[in-house]
Amino acid sequence: MKTYSHILIAVLVSVLLTGCYSNRAIGLLQERDDLPQYTDTVYEHYRIRLNDEIVYRLITMDETISKAMQGSSASSTSSYDITGYRVYPDGTIELPFLEPIHVLGLTLPEAEAKVEAAFKEIIPDAEVKLTLANKTFTVIGDASSGVYQIYKDRLTIYQALAMTGDLFPQGDRRHVRIIRPRDNADPEVLEFDIRTNTIIDSKYYYIYPNDVIYVARSKGSFYKVASYSAFLGLITSSLSLLISVLNYSQMFYKK
Repeated sequence: MKTYSHILIAVLVSVLLTGCYSNRAIGLLQERDDLPQYTDTVYEHYRIRLNDEIVYRLITMDETISKAMQGSSASSTSSYDITGYRVYPDGTIELPFLEPIHVLGLTLPEAEAKVEAAFKEIIPDAEVKLTLANKTFTVIGDASSGVYQIYKDRLTIYQALAMTGDLFPQGDRRHVRIIRPRDNADPEVLEFDIRTNTIIDSKYYYIYPNDVIYVARSKGSFYKVASYSAFLGLITSSLSLLISVLNYSQMFYKK
């Protein structure tokens, strides 16, 4: 009997140590006092960094400029340049027909206005549209890792993770990290609990170009299963194993 008791205790302990992921553990937008409470912050536009790749579109009625930039088949109403121009260590970019333009630290609208003003000195009707070629973010850890395109301004952490297919159940939602590069300084590491609803409009809410989102594995994930069906399956298999062992033991002792 002692042998049976020991086996039963071992099975019960193994079952008790195993559980499912509750909504408290992995649910988003929770309103709980025991979760971190983050304050709202004013949204800051992305500012151009060293080694960013600038892409611009020049619109003009000047047929000579259009042909010079695209060839004789270009339209007389617009011309394009899809080549990325790197921001050099001195903070400038070098565009065709222009002197180097300092754009480091400017927002994209500010840089766009500056480039357009430079073009207007030689092309009075010039209009410029400017963007980044490297508008991407990276996800690593317990999520669908990869490099993803930032398809809109003010991309949120929820939208970014939705593009990856969401976090894995075993991902540690209490300590999600954003690693954000900084010029001439160590990267900034922002750590937050993604489960709280107060993350909205906080400094952790928006994703910027070149951000790295890191999701570590939860320490308790070894004892967790992904769903109740898996949990019930584990209990059933454990009980089946216990019954088989007990039956075998009884047959052995009868002999």
